[in-house]
Amino acid sequence: MKNLSIINYIIISIIMIGCTKKQDGFAEDVSFLKKHTEIILLKEGQGAIAIAPQYQARVMTSTTDLSEGVGFGWINRKVVKAGFLTEEERKGKLEDQIYIFGGEERFWLGPEGGQFALYFKPGSTFDFSEWKTPAAIDTDAFQLVSHTENTASFKHTCELLNYSGTIFKMGIERHIRLLNKTSIEDIISEKLSNNIQYVAYETDNRITNIGGKPWIAETGLPSIWMLGMYNPSSETMVVIPFKEGDTNELGAKVKDDYFGKVPSEYLKVEDDVLFFKGDGTKRGKIGINQDRSKGVAGSYDANGQVLTLVTYNVQEAPNGFVNSSWEIQEEPFTGDVINAYNDGSPEPGAPPLGPFYELETSSPAAALKPNETMIHKQTTIHFQGEEAELDRISKKVFGVSLEEINNSF
Repeated sequence: MKNLSIINYIIISIIMIGCTKKQDGFAEDVSFLKKHTEIILLKEGQGAIAIAPQYQARVMTSTTDLSEGVGFGWINRKVVKAGFLTEEERKGKLEDQIYIFGGEERFWLGPEGGQFALYFKPGSTFDFSEWKTPAAIDTDAFQLVSHTENTASFKHTCELLNYSGTIFKMGIERHIRLLNKTSIEDIISEKLSNNIQYVAYETDNRITNIGGKPWIAETGLPSIWMLGMYNPSSETMVVIPFKEGDTNELGAKVKDDYFGKVPSEYLKVEDDVLFFKGDGTKRGKIGINQDRSKGVAGSYDANGQVLTLVTYNVQEAPNGFVNSSWEIQEEPFTGDVINAYNDGSPEPGAPPLGPFYELETSSPAAALKPNETMIHKQTTIHFQGEEAELDRISKKVFGVSLEEINNSF
């Protein structure tokens, strides 16, 4: 089972965990989570996010309205409720390889597969039975360093072994802060109407080489990988603008064959923007490379009138981006910087995991000398309100109107 990423097997796992999730209110989500794990709540006006330190300080969900708003993050209630199992209880279960808690932004590390994989031991085969998520991003809790009403900082240290036998002694930091209206307006270069509700947060994610040897390409490089699971709807469309240009110079506009080619009724690619359904009914994944990326991706849910933006700190990538294909690779540093995923049945008759859809970003491959640090910042913004106001933001950020998004198929 080569050339498949973690998402493929996560979806198949539904047969074992049998979980479905309706979109709940934020307050209900937080109440549920607090019964099973520690939750840190950050607030800015009516916007709020819920962070789970035990789950690597992931943002589980967020809202634009603390008291009555919906929660935007997909939460796997069955796994959260079960909690961490003993070693004996995990045997033969998916939890022996990964805990799928969900959450709308989680800290992960790449690459997943290949000769520099962090999810396969040396000498193993690239089969699901051999795959295992490192404890540092699965079962280890991140230590809370500081906490205010709208910020929280966490840290962790670990040792990771890759497929080639390289050991990475790594320090991890994760700083999360809610953004105010002024900060949001600076990001989108647009004034916000009082008729728009919002929640926005930036995560500053860092990995540091705390060992005595440099990390070099010849023996493998790690990267920071941010993934978010969101609640889908029948009217949710992922929107990713990209740079126009010759394929020979910039590469393909989009990589659309992670799980077989995405059908035309789910993906529409124009000159400088693509539309990808986020309805949770058809499995598919797409990717944008560094040369094509404009540093932003997002989605629009016409049912809930929610516009979502995800941005990251664009930076030089002299060592490229890691390739996570499950095989020995000819080009291990030609991966994507932005990905989007739509959940769906892995085969006829099988239910989806969520359903959910995902927006993902990655840092460059981290060739770090001792005590050097790679920083990857990701900003997530949800806007909710009148379509006329959301339309102005969409045109500014994506270069397309809500009408174009809604009528893209």
